[in-house]
Amino acid sequence: MAIYDTWRAPLPGGKRAEEIALRFDRGREHRLLVLPPLFDEHNKTRHQTVETMRKLDAAGIDSFLPDLPGCNESLAPLENQSLTLWREAVSDALMHFRCSHLLAIRGGALLVPQGTPAFFYAPAQGKPLLRAMLRARTIAAREAGRDEKTEALLVQGREDGLELAGWPLGATMIRELEAAEPVIGPETRIVEQVELGGSPLWLRAEPGDDPQQAEALTRIVASGMLGS
Repeated sequence: MAIYDTWRAPLPGGKRAEEIALRFDRGREHRLLVLPPLFDEHNKTRHQTVETMRKLDAAGIDSFLPDLPGCNESLAPLENQSLTLWREAVSDALMHFRCSHLLAIRGGALLVPQGTPAFFYAPAQGKPLLRAMLRARTIAAREAGRDEKTEALLVQGREDGLELAGWPLGATMIRELEAAEPVIGPETRIVEQVELGGSPLWLRAEPGDDPQQAEALTRIVASGMLGS
Protein backbone atom coordinates (compact mmCIF):
# COMPACT_ATOMS: atom_id res chain seq x y z
CA MET A 1 0.00 0.00 0.00
CA ALA A 2 1.28 3.46 -0.89
CA ILE A 3 1.85 5.82 2.04
CA TYR A 4 2.94 9.44 2.04
CA ASP A 5 5.43 10.13 4.80
CA THR A 6 8.05 12.76 5.57
CA TRP A 7 11.81 12.72 5.86
CA ARG A 8 14.37 15.36 6.79
CA ALA A 9 16.56 16.30 3.86
CA PRO A 10 19.86 18.16 4.31
CA LEU A 11 20.15 21.85 3.43
CA PRO A 12 23.19 24.15 3.22
CA GLY A 13 24.65 25.18 6.56
CA GLY A 14 23.74 21.96 8.31
CA LYS A 15 20.00 22.71 8.34
CA ARG A 16 17.25 20.24 7.49
CA ALA A 17 14.01 20.50 5.52
CA GLU A 18 11.01 18.28 6.12
CA GLU A 19 10.11 16.80 2.74
CA ILE A 20 7.45 14.38 1.55
CA ALA A 21 8.23 10.83 0.48
CA LEU A 22 6.00 8.24 -1.15
CA ARG A 23 6.75 4.77 0.14
CA PHE A 24 5.63 1.22 -0.48
CA ASP A 25 7.11 -0.21 2.69
CA ARG A 26 6.36 -3.59 4.22
CA GLY A 27 9.69 -3.84 6.04
CA ARG A 28 11.11 -6.28 3.52
CA GLU A 29 14.76 -7.05 2.86
CA HIS A 30 14.80 -5.69 -0.67
CA ARG A 31 14.53 -1.90 -0.59
CA LEU A 32 14.84 0.47 -3.56
CA LEU A 33 15.24 4.25 -3.68
CA VAL A 34 13.65 5.80 -6.78
CA LEU A 35 14.97 8.99 -8.40
CA PRO A 36 12.65 10.40 -11.07
CA PRO A 37 13.70 12.55 -14.04
CA LEU A 38 14.52 16.20 -13.41
CA PHE A 39 12.31 19.23 -14.04
CA ASP A 40 9.63 18.96 -16.76
CA GLU A 41 10.50 15.34 -17.55
CA HIS A 42 9.51 14.52 -13.98
CA ASN A 43 6.05 16.02 -14.50
CA LYS A 44 5.50 13.87 -17.58
CA THR A 45 6.56 10.61 -15.92
CA ARG A 46 5.38 10.86 -12.30
CA HIS A 47 2.30 8.68 -12.77
CA GLN A 48 4.39 6.07 -14.59
CA THR A 49 6.98 6.12 -11.81
CA VAL A 50 4.34 5.51 -9.14
CA GLU A 51 2.77 2.70 -11.15
CA THR A 52 6.18 1.06 -11.49
CA MET A 53 6.62 1.28 -7.72
CA ARG A 54 3.21 -0.35 -7.29
CA LYS A 55 4.29 -3.25 -9.48
CA LEU A 56 7.59 -3.54 -7.60
CA ASP A 57 5.61 -3.81 -4.37
CA ALA A 58 3.68 -6.74 -5.86
CA ALA A 59 7.02 -8.30 -6.86
CA GLY A 60 8.28 -8.22 -3.26
CA ILE A 61 10.36 -5.01 -3.28
CA ASP A 62 9.87 -2.02 -1.00
CA SER A 63 10.40 1.30 -2.78
CA PHE A 64 10.72 4.95 -1.79
CA LEU A 65 10.28 8.14 -3.81
CA PRO A 66 11.54 11.12 -1.77
CA ASP A 67 11.03 14.75 -2.64
CA LEU A 68 14.33 16.61 -2.79
CA PRO A 69 14.62 20.20 -1.52
CA GLY A 70 13.05 22.58 -4.02
CA CYS A 71 11.03 19.86 -5.79
CA ASN A 72 7.28 19.16 -5.84
CA GLU A 73 5.74 20.15 -2.49
CA SER A 74 9.03 21.31 -0.98
CA LEU A 75 9.09 24.73 0.70
CA ALA A 76 12.83 25.08 0.05
CA PRO A 77 13.53 27.57 -2.79
CA LEU A 78 14.57 25.77 -5.97
CA GLU A 79 16.93 28.60 -6.92
CA ASN A 80 19.05 27.77 -3.85
CA GLN A 81 19.53 24.13 -4.87
CA SER A 82 22.32 22.50 -6.85
CA LEU A 83 23.18 19.03 -8.11
CA THR A 84 25.78 18.79 -5.35
CA LEU A 85 23.16 19.48 -2.66
CA TRP A 86 20.75 17.02 -4.24
CA ARG A 87 23.43 14.32 -4.31
CA GLU A 88 23.95 14.84 -0.58
CA ALA A 89 20.21 14.51 -0.06
CA VAL A 90 20.15 11.27 -2.06
CA SER A 91 22.95 9.83 0.08
CA ASP A 92 20.97 10.73 3.19
CA ALA A 93 17.79 9.21 1.74
CA LEU A 94 19.56 5.93 0.98
CA MET A 95 20.55 5.65 4.64
CA HIS A 96 17.25 6.96 6.02
CA PHE A 97 15.14 4.44 4.09
CA ARG A 98 17.79 1.69 4.39
CA CYS A 99 17.89 1.09 0.64
CA SER A 100 20.47 -1.20 -0.93
CA HIS A 101 19.66 -0.33 -4.56
CA LEU A 102 18.56 2.67 -6.55
CA LEU A 103 16.45 3.17 -9.67
CA ALA A 104 17.29 6.43 -11.45
CA ILE A 105 15.32 7.63 -14.45
CA ARG A 106 16.85 10.02 -17.01
CA GLY A 107 18.42 13.00 -15.17
CA GLY A 108 17.93 11.29 -11.84
CA ALA A 109 21.07 9.33 -12.74
CA LEU A 110 23.09 12.54 -12.26
CA LEU A 111 22.37 12.34 -8.52
CA VAL A 112 23.43 8.75 -7.80
CA PRO A 113 26.35 8.38 -5.36
CA GLN A 114 29.33 6.56 -6.82
CA GLY A 115 29.45 2.87 -5.97
CA THR A 116 25.71 2.48 -5.33
CA PRO A 117 24.12 -0.58 -6.98
CA ALA A 118 21.74 1.10 -9.41
CA PHE A 119 19.48 0.72 -12.40
CA PHE A 120 19.81 3.66 -14.80
CA TYR A 121 16.79 3.93 -17.08
CA ALA A 122 17.79 5.96 -20.16
CA PRO A 123 20.33 8.03 -18.19
CA ALA A 124 20.76 11.60 -19.40
CA GLN A 125 23.69 13.97 -19.31
CA GLY A 126 23.11 17.39 -17.82
CA LYS A 127 24.02 19.49 -20.84
CA PRO A 128 21.30 18.14 -23.19
CA LEU A 129 18.70 18.60 -20.44
CA LEU A 130 19.80 22.20 -19.97
CA ARG A 131 19.85 22.84 -23.72
CA ALA A 132 16.31 21.49 -24.09
CA MET A 133 15.04 23.92 -21.44
CA LEU A 134 16.93 26.80 -23.05
CA ARG A 135 15.41 25.88 -26.41
CA ALA A 136 11.91 25.88 -24.88
CA ARG A 137 12.53 29.35 -23.46
CA THR A 138 13.75 30.80 -26.76
CA ILE A 139 10.75 29.34 -28.60
CA ALA A 140 8.35 30.82 -26.05
CA ALA A 141 10.14 34.17 -26.31
CA ARG A 142 9.88 34.12 -30.12
CA GLU A 143 6.14 33.43 -29.91
CA ALA A 144 5.82 36.42 -27.56
CA GLY A 145 7.73 38.67 -29.95
CA ARG A 146 11.03 38.68 -28.06
CA ASP A 147 14.41 37.68 -29.47
CA GLU A 148 16.44 35.60 -27.04
CA LYS A 149 19.62 33.73 -27.94
CA THR A 150 20.63 30.48 -26.30
CA GLU A 151 24.28 31.42 -25.78
CA ALA A 152 23.43 34.83 -24.30
CA LEU A 153 20.97 33.19 -21.92
CA LEU A 154 23.59 30.66 -20.91
CA VAL A 155 26.11 33.39 -20.12
CA GLN A 156 23.49 35.10 -17.97
CA GLY A 157 22.54 31.84 -16.31
CA ARG A 158 26.09 31.00 -15.29
CA GLU A 159 26.34 34.31 -13.45
CA ASP A 160 22.83 35.08 -12.21
CA GLY A 161 20.69 31.99 -12.75
CA LEU A 162 17.69 31.71 -15.09
CA GLU A 163 14.05 30.78 -15.13
CA LEU A 164 13.69 27.96 -17.64
CA ALA A 165 10.34 26.37 -18.50
CA GLY A 166 8.95 27.75 -15.24
CA TRP A 167 11.86 26.44 -13.17
CA PRO A 168 13.93 29.12 -11.36
CA LEU A 169 17.45 27.69 -11.50
CA GLY A 170 20.36 29.27 -9.65
CA ALA A 171 23.74 29.96 -11.22
CA THR A 172 25.34 26.98 -9.46
CA MET A 173 22.68 24.64 -10.82
CA ILE A 174 23.19 26.00 -14.35
CA ARG A 175 26.96 25.56 -14.18
CA GLU A 176 26.72 22.07 -12.70
CA LEU A 177 24.17 20.91 -15.25
CA GLU A 178 26.48 21.97 -18.09
CA ALA A 179 29.17 19.57 -16.88
CA ALA A 180 27.15 16.79 -15.24
CA GLU A 181 27.36 13.19 -16.44
CA PRO A 182 26.07 10.02 -14.76
CA VAL A 183 28.73 7.97 -12.99
CA ILE A 184 28.44 4.50 -14.51
CA GLY A 185 30.35 1.73 -12.76
CA PRO A 186 30.35 -2.07 -12.68
CA GLU A 187 27.43 -1.98 -10.22
CA THR A 188 25.27 -0.03 -12.70
CA ARG A 189 22.66 -1.73 -14.90
CA ILE A 190 21.73 0.45 -17.88
CA VAL A 191 18.12 -0.02 -19.02
CA GLU A 192 17.58 1.10 -22.60
CA GLN A 193 14.19 2.19 -23.94
CA VAL A 194 14.21 -0.62 -26.49
CA GLU A 195 14.06 -3.13 -23.60
CA LEU A 196 10.74 -1.66 -22.47
CA GLY A 197 9.18 -1.14 -25.89
CA GLY A 198 7.09 1.82 -26.94
CA SER A 199 8.15 5.45 -26.96
CA PRO A 200 9.69 7.44 -24.07
CA LEU A 201 7.01 9.09 -21.97
CA TRP A 202 9.11 12.20 -21.35
CA LEU A 203 8.98 13.01 -25.08
CA ARG A 204 5.20 13.13 -25.16
CA ALA A 205 3.37 16.44 -25.16
CA GLU A 206 1.36 15.59 -22.03
CA PRO A 207 1.91 13.40 -18.95
CA GLY A 208 0.91 9.78 -19.47
CA ASP A 209 1.55 6.19 -18.55
CA ASP A 210 2.25 2.87 -20.24
CA PRO A 211 1.45 -0.28 -18.21
CA GLN A 212 3.51 -2.51 -20.52
CA GLN A 213 6.60 -0.37 -20.06
CA ALA A 214 6.08 -0.29 -16.28
CA GLU A 215 5.79 -4.07 -16.23
CA ALA A 216 8.95 -4.50 -18.31
CA LEU A 217 10.95 -2.16 -16.06
CA THR A 218 9.66 -3.97 -12.98
CA ARG A 219 10.83 -7.32 -14.38
CA ILE A 220 14.32 -5.95 -15.02
CA VAL A 221 14.66 -4.41 -11.57
CA ALA A 222 13.17 -7.43 -9.79
CA SER A 223 15.48 -9.77 -11.68
CA GLY A 224 18.50 -7.71 -10.65
CA MET A 225 17.50 -7.41 -7.00
CA LEU A 226 15.87 -10.76 -6.34
CA GLY A 227 17.94 -12.88 -8.69
CA SER A 228 14.80 -14.22 -10.33
